[in-house]
Amino acid sequence: MKSTLRCLCLLVLVTNHALAQGYKDFDAGVAKFRAEEYNAVIEMFSAMLSDPRHDKRFDEDLHFYRGQSYYHVNEYTMALDDLNQSLTLGHYNRGVLCWYQARCYDKLGKKSEATASYKEALTNAEKNKKIAAQILADRAQFLARNGDNVAAEQDLALAKSLDPANKDISGVSVATQASPNRNAGAQNKSQIIITKNAAEESKKGTVPVTQPQQNTQPPAATASQSNAELVSALAAAYKDEKRYALVIGNSNYGKEIGLLKNPLNDATDVATELRKSDFDVQLVTNATYVQMREAMRKFHEKLTDGPRDQTVGLFYYAGHGVAYQDENYLVPIDAEVKYEDDIARMCFPVQRMVLANMERSNSRMNIVILDACRNNPFPATSRSISSGLGEMKRARGSFIAYATSPGSVASDGSGRNGLYTQELLKALRKPGLSIEQVFKEVRMNVLRLSGDKQYTWDSSNIIGEFYFKFQ
Repeated sequence: MKSTLRCLCLLVLVTNHALAQGYKDFDAGVAKFRAEEYNAVIEMFSAMLSDPRHDKRFDEDLHFYRGQSYYHVNEYTMALDDLNQSLTLGHYNRGVLCWYQARCYDKLGKKSEATASYKEALTNAEKNKKIAAQILADRAQFLARNGDNVAAEQDLALAKSLDPANKDISGVSVATQASPNRNAGAQNKSQIIITKNAAEESKKGTVPVTQPQQNTQPPAATASQSNAELVSALAAAYKDEKRYALVIGNSNYGKEIGLLKNPLNDATDVATELRKSDFDVQLVTNATYVQMREAMRKFHEKLTDGPRDQTVGLFYYAGHGVAYQDENYLVPIDAEVKYEDDIARMCFPVQRMVLANMERSNSRMNIVILDACRNNPFPATSRSISSGLGEMKRARGSFIAYATSPGSVASDGSGRNGLYTQELLKALRKPGLSIEQVFKEVRMNVLRLSGDKQYTWDSSNIIGEFYFKFQ
């Protein structure tokens, strides 16, 4: 028995090390992509894909980046292979993938395929105005080169209306785009960057856009300026956005479960910080099942009444949680679980009640943060209860963040806040970070402070950008 346990522990350590190395290699490859070192990206991600031990959950993103990199080094057939593979694997960012397909077909002289792919790209990117504007401006060039100046003018006008702050679109016309002095083989330096999330990891996230580099300034200065301009433009675009948050912290459990020290402080501090980021916050502490259900009803009403595509919903929970029969449950303070089937009756389901209600609303983005990966509160009924929480099916436009990886547990913490929420609060206070950057920073710091023992986990299929603090 002891030998078996030692083997299991060794397996867990090896697996965790492999995951950590995978994230490190992936992030290094994305950094190379951001720096336009496309051949290095191809080499690094090819090595990852060819390693039979690699985590296949990276595959759709590896093909996503390598496909774009192949395009930028003029390997259009290779690029199409990767782009198609990423689509087949279900990558969330179909708009960008189809856009790059169109660009490849254009370079290969396949006009009809390019036309179809541009149309597909716009269909999939219609909710992301900035990406749609870039695709329209790019298609305007394609149309102008093929003699359809009227349609090109229409595309360019629509692109400018969708993203008036983008100087790389607003400052051009069909005439300059179709100029014979333009090198048809020259690469457009625009990049699509996504940030790897540990949950999948990871899929998905918003898509920050790096604008074309200008040769009048050093690259580093231009990148910084471009990012500042992007954040400024996003702040203007979402100035009327409605933000609603439901924050729950359960600490005062009965003696059968035991008191938790941090969740009450965690929830209170997160609520305070979210209010500073313009969230209308509903804070509920030490909640019973009925109180949690009523709070969810009020939260859902606010999201439903909010303006479509201009509303963001955020749900934060700190306290006990359990995974049971393919569902994650949050444990109210009045839960009395004697048998396993009591869990579904007395605990609060995340997938069916939280995510489902947020999806059935006008919210453009649903953020769920669960600091609930503690020890099993019902040891007497542990036969079908998993350690920690399980990874959930993602609802439309959702970003789900866990204090630790699926199936793992995190400690309650010894200070005012648990380790995860402690680092979350620090990251939320930093301006100019996208949602992916916030949770990447949390992951990095929690991993470091826990001595590589606690791996946070994010899962996302959001489309569009979100910043807790623009400035």
